Amino acid sequence: MKVLKQATDALDRDGVANIRRRIGIVHQNCDFIDHLSVAQNVALPLAVQRRSALTADSDLADLLAWTGLADRATALPQELSGGERQRAALARAVITSPEMILADEPTGNVDWEMSLRILQLLVELNRMGKTVLIATHDLALIRQAKSQVQARVLRLNAGALAMAGSDL
Repeated sequence: MKVLKQATDALDRDGVANIRRRIGIVHQNCDFIDHLSVAQNVALPLAVQRRSALTADSDLADLLAWTGLADRATALPQELSGGERQRAALARAVITSPEMILADEPTGNVDWEMSLRILQLLVELNRMGKTVLIATHDLALIRQAKSQVQARVLRLNAGALAMAGSDL
């Protein structure tokens, strides 16, 4: 498999870890550490990468504002709505400024209005030069994304990838 122009099957453990740092992942089920605030959960990847506190605080404040979560920074995960959880998961995925964002059903647990808001954040990331890969079953979301950006749509059928037809 090629990821970021490198074959991953020949990489050692450090090589895989290096590539992993360059990819932000938004999981379908937004798991957080329940006793940490939204801000602390979002900042966890910065702690793993040992970023300086000054840079981390600045990045975190900007990112929480960008995702519309500035006023929820001190909330605990269980106090968040579904849309807030998804936006916090997106913020956590991009806090380290990865080159690629993988989003697994990022709008699966929210209403259409929040789906559009989350999609807009992903579109903005793409316009900033990030590669964004979204896995979804939501054809309306795919159509909406295609109306906003040049998108390549692939379908997974019987374990094989194929280009989706023009009917999307």
